[in-house]
Amino acid sequence: MKKKLLSALLLSTALLAVGCGSDAEDEGSVDEEGCEHLQKGPAVNVTAAASGQGPSVSNNHTRYDIALVDVAGGKGGAVSFAVAEATDYVLFTSAPVPVKVTNGSGAPVEFEESTNSSALCSDIQGRHVVPLKVGTHTLTFGPSTLSSVSLVIEESGAHDHAHE
Repeated sequence: MKKKLLSALLLSTALLAVGCGSDAEDEGSVDEEGCEHLQKGPAVNVTAAASGQGPSVSNNHTRYDIALVDVAGGKGGAVSFAVAEATDYVLFTSAPVPVKVTNGSGAPVEFEESTNSSALCSDIQGRHVVPLKVGTHTLTFGPSTLSSVSLVIEESGAHDHAHE
């Protein structure tokens, strides 16, 4: 009986140690997740709207291949993102295309972090951490010379699903 209790205690301690990583480990895991979906999908094609909210995208472990449209200064456009849980989200893009986020009232939402690379994955050409509240937000891309950009949205630290 004591052996079983000791085994259970050791197992639960090991599981806790695995589940509680540092911020750097969490960041790495999120980047690995974003990279995996940028590379392997699954993918959904959408066309950005020249104005307004545009088509919906989600943080459903999907790569959105966004066709950019003509806007002032080049190519760009908008997509909408309905946030169900207030938390930090990481926007991963396949190209260094300018991105801005606005809330449902049209007010800009500032990034907590923004960079055009990831040490873990060269496919990540944009990495933007943004705190979002519940509601629909607009992600506006461009202007750019590119005609498309791929987008993956992950909750910061959220990587507890299985891949098949």
